[in-house]
Amino acid sequence: MDVVCSGFVLLMILPIAPVAIAGAAKESAVNLLEAEALRKSGWWGDTTTATNVSAHCYWYGIICNDAGSVTDILLRNYGILDELTNFSFSSFPNLVSLDLIGNGLHGAIPHQIGALSNLTYLTLSNNFIEGFIPSSIANLTNLVTLNLSYNSFFGPIPPTLGQLSNLEFLDLSNNHFSGIIPSTLFNLTNLFWLDIHSNPKIGGFLPEEIGNLKSLTKLDLSNSRFSGSIPQTFGQLSNLDSLDLSNNHFNGTIPSALFNLTNLSRLYIHSNPSMGGFLPKEIGNLKNLVELDLSNSRFSGSIPPTLGQLSNLDSLNLSSNHFNGTIPSALFNLTNLSQLDIHLNLIYGSIPSEIGNLKILKFLVLGSNRLTGQIPPTLGNLNTLFSLDLSSNQISGSIPLQLSDIYSLRFLDLSSNQLTGSILTQFGDHILKSEVYFLYFNLSHNILSGTVPSSLLRLGNVDLSYNALEGELPCELVNQFGSENFAGNPDLRCPSTLCGISPCVMKNHRHHPPYYIIGLGVPFLVFSLIGGLVLYIFHRTKVKKVEVELMNNKHGDIFRIWNYDGHMAYEDIIKATNDFDVSYCIGTGGYGSVYRARLPSGKVVALKKLNRLEGENPNFDKSFRNEADMLSKIRHRNIVKLFGFCLHKRCMFLIYEYMDRGSLFCILRDETEAMELDWIKRVNLIKGIASALSYLHHDCDPPIIHRDVSSNNILLNSQLEATLSDFGTARILELDSSNQTVIAGTFGYMAPELAYTLVVTEKSDVYSFGVVVLETLFGKHPQEFLSSFSSQPNEPIMLKDLLDARLPPPTNPLVVRNVVVATALALDCINANPKCRPTMQQVVNRFEVGRRESTRPLHTIAVNQLVSPPVLSLPDQTYTDGQVV
Repeated sequence: MDVVCSGFVLLMILPIAPVAIAGAAKESAVNLLEAEALRKSGWWGDTTTATNVSAHCYWYGIICNDAGSVTDILLRNYGILDELTNFSFSSFPNLVSLDLIGNGLHGAIPHQIGALSNLTYLTLSNNFIEGFIPSSIANLTNLVTLNLSYNSFFGPIPPTLGQLSNLEFLDLSNNHFSGIIPSTLFNLTNLFWLDIHSNPKIGGFLPEEIGNLKSLTKLDLSNSRFSGSIPQTFGQLSNLDSLDLSNNHFNGTIPSALFNLTNLSRLYIHSNPSMGGFLPKEIGNLKNLVELDLSNSRFSGSIPPTLGQLSNLDSLNLSSNHFNGTIPSALFNLTNLSQLDIHLNLIYGSIPSEIGNLKILKFLVLGSNRLTGQIPPTLGNLNTLFSLDLSSNQISGSIPLQLSDIYSLRFLDLSSNQLTGSILTQFGDHILKSEVYFLYFNLSHNILSGTVPSSLLRLGNVDLSYNALEGELPCELVNQFGSENFAGNPDLRCPSTLCGISPCVMKNHRHHPPYYIIGLGVPFLVFSLIGGLVLYIFHRTKVKKVEVELMNNKHGDIFRIWNYDGHMAYEDIIKATNDFDVSYCIGTGGYGSVYRARLPSGKVVALKKLNRLEGENPNFDKSFRNEADMLSKIRHRNIVKLFGFCLHKRCMFLIYEYMDRGSLFCILRDETEAMELDWIKRVNLIKGIASALSYLHHDCDPPIIHRDVSSNNILLNSQLEATLSDFGTARILELDSSNQTVIAGTFGYMAPELAYTLVVTEKSDVYSFGVVVLETLFGKHPQEFLSSFSSQPNEPIMLKDLLDARLPPPTNPLVVRNVVVATALALDCINANPKCRPTMQQVVNRFEVGRRESTRPLHTIAVNQLVSPPVLSLPDQTYTDGQVV
């Protein structure tokens, strides 16, 4: 029996061993095949050629299972420039996740992608992929997420996508698909996210079957060609949180069933010019709404008071419709409102005093209506207001002094009304001596009298044309703002002999009754108040019967474009970039892409655009808005100029002065351009950035810390003059707090104390400035020098041996002196102890003192001789470690 039992055991063992061996061999073969496919792609560069079968499992972005087979390839924003057909998809039978977002991939999706039968996550967005979606994608029946957005796919959406029954997330937006939505897509009952927006060739009627997608929480069909009425079956999408049907050709009224979607937080139906009718009171049922945009349509009747029930509403845009009647007082119960736009309607009556209840309102646009009465003083309660537009109404009386209490106000347009009184009385003694600084100040086409105060010079853009102003006009105002901004005041005089421009007689130009084209809500959402409002503020009176010369001049410059016709400004930007086509992209930053745009006038501007996916990241969104906010408060010749911005969550961009020589980082790394940046230009560049930082730290109240000073964020114009840019992480220095925050900055420029403390001080900027100075003088990042200098500060290294060898050493005594002073200051700025670093004000002063100093020949100067003794910064000029010294 023992033998028999032993034999039985042997019989059980012998057949198993070959199977186990075969399985291991199969796994090994698969792993070798995967490793070879990864190497051949070249995406990892000269990756190790180790023979270890599982070596590739340790490469960046690769995840393997326990058997060493690849399950995940995650190479988001990895900088791959290649055709997709060069990658062997069929070599990865166990692949579950493939993430290639934000690379330079081009060509078509290869048919062999259908071999990835285990794939559940496929994201190829933000590339340059084109062609048809291959039919083999229907084999990926385990797919849960499919994101092909922001590419160049064309042709119809394949009906075979309807076979992916497990699909929960589908994003085909920003492509060139055509035709209709295939009916098979409405079988995907697990979908919670469907985004097809910005496919301008997709359209047609929406079928009733769309109501089958009962799991949807987000549906975006905007910027397409859908037509017909909105189906009543939308009312079945009870889980819907966000619905965007804007910029289409829908007609009729909003279906009553839509008001059953009580989970909706965002509803956009704007820019459907054939939609209209009365807005029913049932809209008050949508009590979770945070954003509501019905602009640029044909809604009529009175504004329903039931809107006052939407207590969570943050943004309300009813602009460019045919609403009439008075502003319902119930709107002023919406105490969470930050943006309210009712411009370009038929609203009449006075502005209710209850408007002062909207304490956190930032944007208020009531222009181009039929409002009468006076401006309510309660507007002064809106202490967070950023932009106020009451233009093109019939408002009378004086401007209430309470407006000067709104220290956040930057854009004020009261033009084309019947306002009276003196500017000095209403603004001179109060607002012009307060902390309010206007980027845009338009009181034109009123009945204002008295003289023009020279204190207006401190404002960004002033228009006082067509009033009853008198007396002598300060020439500096004419030189800064142009004589046309004071035209139409027959008793206003400008002494041409003193002005630095041609004679500026205030002639009464022939004009017709003013008529405004409030274009930034028409027809595009991005310039509605919900976000793009600020560009709209830069509009100016346009006559009803536009004369030929005005039409010829409206492209004169960027401010003319905005001021005369804001709608045209947006269209010009879109045309100038071919709707932000990648061919106009000149770079990418930490949270956006930069485009170069030539406007019809020939003027070139730079546009920093926050991409859609980045815009959904609250950190990127915060940085973008922070940059707009910071740059709207500061003016300095060495800080990049902000011309305007659009702050809509779905299309956000900033418009800057274009700096055509690019960044200091790139110039120093180009052999030819680096030679052009001679010693005099480098020293002037250093002085300019020092002046900009000194302004931020010492002339702004409260001080501003940039927090990301680096050569990448220093831009140069055609004359190689420098400006400081990228204020996305800039921060107000609150003197009565610890200023603790998350770490921000660029590796290699951040102060060493940020490794052990999160306390923000201006001394972090000082350290970064020191690194930039050394980089400018050395022609490369001083990483090696910083390391050796910190360990051996007394090492006698000659300065001439560190300077950029591509330039001949400076011999002019004045140039040598400036280079030596700059080096000495840089060494002080990189002191490991922040208390021993100078302030930026001291740096600027030191350059001035250095002009009177003598210096030795360059070849005799050692770096260690330039280090200052450890003297602390002056106590009245700085805060260190969050405490007053």
